Amino acid sequence: MSKRYADIAHGYARDVVSGKIIACEHVKRACERQLADLDRDWDYFFVPELADRVCKFVELMPHIKGEWAGKKITLEPWQVFILSIIFGWVDEHGNRRFKTAYVEVPRKNAKSTLSSGVALYCLAADAEAGAEVYSAATTRDQARIVWADAKRMAERSPGLQARFGVKTSAHAVFVEDTASTFKALSRDQGGNLDGLNVHCAIIDELHAHKTREVFDVIETATGARAQPLLWLITTAGFNRSGICYEQRSYTAKVLNGAEKDEEYFGIIYTLDEDDDWTDPNCWAKANPNWGVSVKPADIARKARKAMAMSAAQNNFLTKHLNVWVNADTAWMDMRAWDRCESTRTLDEFEGQTCWIGLDLASKTDIASMAILFKRDGKLYGFLRNYLNEAAVEDGRNSQYSGWERDGRLVVTPGNVTDYGYIERDLMEFASRFRIECVAYDPWQAEYLSQRLAEEGLEMLEYRQTVQNMSSAMKEFEAAVLSEQFQHDGDPVFTWMISNVVAHVDAKENIYPRKEMPENKIDGVIAMLMAYGRALLEEDTTSVYETRGIRFL
Repeated sequence: MSKRYADIAHGYARDVVSGKIIACEHVKRACERQLADLDRDWDYFFVPELADRVCKFVELMPHIKGEWAGKKITLEPWQVFILSIIFGWVDEHGNRRFKTAYVEVPRKNAKSTLSSGVALYCLAADAEAGAEVYSAATTRDQARIVWADAKRMAERSPGLQARFGVKTSAHAVFVEDTASTFKALSRDQGGNLDGLNVHCAIIDELHAHKTREVFDVIETATGARAQPLLWLITTAGFNRSGICYEQRSYTAKVLNGAEKDEEYFGIIYTLDEDDDWTDPNCWAKANPNWGVSVKPADIARKARKAMAMSAAQNNFLTKHLNVWVNADTAWMDMRAWDRCESTRTLDEFEGQTCWIGLDLASKTDIASMAILFKRDGKLYGFLRNYLNEAAVEDGRNSQYSGWERDGRLVVTPGNVTDYGYIERDLMEFASRFRIECVAYDPWQAEYLSQRLAEEGLEMLEYRQTVQNMSSAMKEFEAAVLSEQFQHDGDPVFTWMISNVVAHVDAKENIYPRKEMPENKIDGVIAMLMAYGRALLEEDTTSVYETRGIRFL
């Protein structure tokens, strides 16, 4: 009796939701979404035969590496679940529902094997004439990983060659009868990536993409197809301003219902925010192939190394537990930061007292203004960020243009940031709020500070010395850890927070730094200045100290 793959997929979803299979919240929501969709009376139809077909196809392919080399692939239930959903749902015309699939899973969970099977299916068995399938990346070597695995699978599958006419050459896997090809495609191979007509694109290790160029070209090139598939598969990474974290964040919003996108599939295998990464009982949650291709003894060995050597910790978290981390010696606990997100907006503080911090820049750095309020025993912080259009257009940060569209980044004309925009915003805030003072570093701010003082604002120098910044950093960190500080989820603020590295001196003072020039922290500096001024107006004893909160 042949396998009923759709039943396996539904069983997996039910076991995850019931708790029989240990899983993180993102996976639970993906399973809940599927079960809810099956009960809906709507525009899409789940066809078990289509789910069975793709899974059966992939299981006819051979492993080409490691201990299983030469043996046929056996899909695990989580893989059946993913394939069944992506290929099993169709619209009234029989075209696939899902056009984008984002799968985030740690190393050693057979990512390349699964992706190679998907690529070959879309090439040969998807009933698409002239199918153009690509393994796309920024570098040739990365692009060839999935493509080379698929090529070897095809060469070792006489049945695939005979049934579908699949052939291989030095640079392509192809089907002559349907004029379909599968190639590796990269930005560094030269030539123009425009002019593609993509049926399926596999983008492996999306976190490694420093810009969004390849992603945007591929996504745009799917427009002429009735049922294109953009298959994004990756481990976690470090860069929260990149295209991968953008897609990851969107996936999370789709799964929790904040965004409605019926054609976007996503699943993220990771730890939950309250999990202790040193607890072995949590490791299977992030590794769906636990005990199969992921060896518990190997993970335990690497975990012991990460516990003993701080330099190895972040690599273990990203590669083996799929946890997004910051720079190697980052300052802020980003899970605590995420818990501090509030729904309050700046408009809700009309007429209330605030402190403002200014960190100015003129060319490539961001000029930032931080606004800090106190209400009901908590602190609320907001940012306004400014950058000139030349710095936005140079492509060093792929998110700048998106942040501009979302109103999170004010872009000024030319190649030097126009402080006139900051001055106008400050005067507007002065009419809306009771500004106690504007803290500024005299570097690049003398002229602006004089103009603002003439307008009646209380302008106070706040030099960025170790003494000034250390106290503010420690208090600010304590406020975040205790959820006494709240922010509005500004992605620019979150990115900057994740970029801060704390330098510790011999006297245990800390000072904010960035590891690379592109890792901007200007908004954090501005907030720490505002925070520092607010602290100076309190009693010598910290309000957080009196509440029993310890600095870390």
